Amino acid sequence: MGDPRKFRNKFERPKRLWDEDRITEDKELRSMYGLKNSSEVWKAAAELKRYRREARRLLSLSAEEREKDANKILAKLTKLGIMKKGGTVDDILSLTVKDILERRLQTIVVRKGLARTMRQARQLITHGFISINGRKITIPSYMVESSEEGGISYAKPFDINAGITAPTEETEEQKKEAKGEGEGVTEEKEG
Repeated sequence: MGDPRKFRNKFERPKRLWDEDRITEDKELRSMYGLKNSSEVWKAAAELKRYRREARRLLSLSAEEREKDANKILAKLTKLGIMKKGGTVDDILSLTVKDILERRLQTIVVRKGLARTMRQARQLITHGFISINGRKITIPSYMVESSEEGGISYAKPFDINAGITAPTEETEEQKKEAKGEGEGVTEEKEG
């Protein structure tokens, strides 16, 4: 049996946790990408940090040693759609957290028009309304490969416009009734 596994965090807490600039930047990313909390931003930053660390390691090697390992990391990043084909190791160093967050399932669902907002996309995914190539995915942070992007669709029939009524123009009479200025609206108190 043994002891239970101890899971490690997939992110590091920032060294300066209460830095105002970092907090505002995290808040902007959270609102832009509909993230639940700052740890999701930190996970993307940790993933980016791993890629950049590997790129710096490759740049320190000789040309023939670099060739073999560079192809692996470049192939992985192009497969995920983070980088374009024909990228170099130097291009990895110019990646940002936004590049990682753009490949999340939640973001791609909104970009494809399957949801109107990031919050709605997150809710659709967690409730099992979104599938990739017929397989239901319930994880909003799922990293979508570029080959899977075309297969994103609804798992169940769903209308994103259900319950939304188009705004109609009110007539002057309806506006007066709403304010209480119409006929028969005044009532006397009985005392």
